[in-house]
Amino acid sequence: MKLLPVLEKAFRRRKRPAGKSWRMDETYIEVKGQWKYLCRAVDKAGNTVDFLLLANRDKAAARRHFEKSIDQNGGPDTVTIDKSGAHPAALEAINADREAPIKIRQ
Repeated sequence: MKLLPVLEKAFRRRKRPAGKSWRMDETYIEVKGQWKYLCRAVDKAGNTVDFLLLANRDKAAARRHFEKSIDQNGGPDTVTIDKSGAHPAALEAINADREAPIKIRQ
């Protein structure tokens, strides 16, 4: 896990501006013998908006990922997500605090 901040810093230097339509996806990866969730946000052009390595797939972790992505890239107009319960719950909680809600597509 010590390498992740170094990778993220290098990633941020070369990152392109994010579009207004995002897609969220997750995959499992093995890190030091333990399985983790790698969550990714990708814009419509296929550019990576943000990524986050998580131990748990829950509403709090999903909300943390969305808030980090929005803080660093601005808010999207629409987000396409999978059918997990964590992402819609996190986006609904974020939309409750926003003036212009983010459209959720599944």
